[in-house]
Amino acid sequence: MTDFTDRRKGEEAKYAMDEDTAFRVAARRNRLLGEWAAGLMNLTPEETEAYKKAVVQADFEEAGDEDVIRKLLGDLTQADCDVDEATVRAQLAEKSVEARRQLMSES
Repeated sequence: MTDFTDRRKGEEAKYAMDEDTAFRVAARRNRLLGEWAAGLMNLTPEETEAYKKAVVQADFEEAGDEDVIRKLLGDLTQADCDVDEATVRAQLAEKSVEARRQLMSES
């Protein structure tokens, strides 16, 4: 019985660590996306910091990435930036890889 309990605890610890890593990667990715979009919108450094936080917060609206994509597209369109959904999705994928790489290099 001890082996089963130890295995279950190990599985739970791994799951918790994987979830934590996924959360941190998504948050880092969203900050990187916010920085990219802020550059397109020519925001000041202070506005860029605030915008990166707003993009991270947007990800809590619903499960998945659609809330972040919707925010970025809306903000970029409002700022008269010539960016389409495919470009935003490509940046999302690129920033995901970059965020994971950054976090792994910090470990």
